[in-house]
Amino acid sequence: MNASLDYRASGPSRSFPDGLPVAAGDGAGDGGGARVLILAGDAPVLPDDIQCFAAVLVEVGRTCLAMLVPDAPANVFGFARFRLGDAAPTNLVELVRGEQADPAALDTARAALEGAGFQVSVCADRMGRIVDRLVRPHFNLAYAAVDSGLATRDAIESCVRSGLGYRQGLMTAVEQGGLADHYDVSSALFEAYGLAQFAPARQAIVARQRKDAGR
Repeated sequence: MNASLDYRASGPSRSFPDGLPVAAGDGAGDGGGARVLILAGDAPVLPDDIQCFAAVLVEVGRTCLAMLVPDAPANVFGFARFRLGDAAPTNLVELVRGEQADPAALDTARAALEGAGFQVSVCADRMGRIVDRLVRPHFNLAYAAVDSGLATRDAIESCVRSGLGYRQGLMTAVEQGGLADHYDVSSALFEAYGLAQFAPARQAIVARQRKDAGR
């Protein structure tokens, strides 16, 4: 199905800090097919013309779609480009389906994003979605291993790069985005799920405390 993207921003956007990296209308088609509306920014409000679009994508940041749009209509979905703190957004878009999601509208939204060059992962409306729930425990384990003396930082980073094929180590990646930010995300996941794997590492706690103290 041909699909094109329309873009509207309301305030700063974590997913698109510099605006949509493709021209509006440059989705998976020539603009003559279905239209998909992206509502970016930290204060998204559903417009009155949502029925004009095959799908409407609301930027959810780190919260849930249900928090921003209770009882979301069948053609309304959440989205967020994955990024670590202040690091540049990745090319991965997590596309959040609500409880009333229309499969056809979801397929159209995915096609439009993929046509614009993004990698898309469809996920349920849960705190942390997919990527944060997977990677945050690994960050915490790496720091815990250093704290406990199981391995040195350099050994862990080298192992991750050579053994797992990562372009950079776990701790290097999270620190580039900001350890205080990692604390914020891990704390929110720990509060939501109560699992020890999400408890922030000591280094992240210190980073948040220092940042709050202006150090």
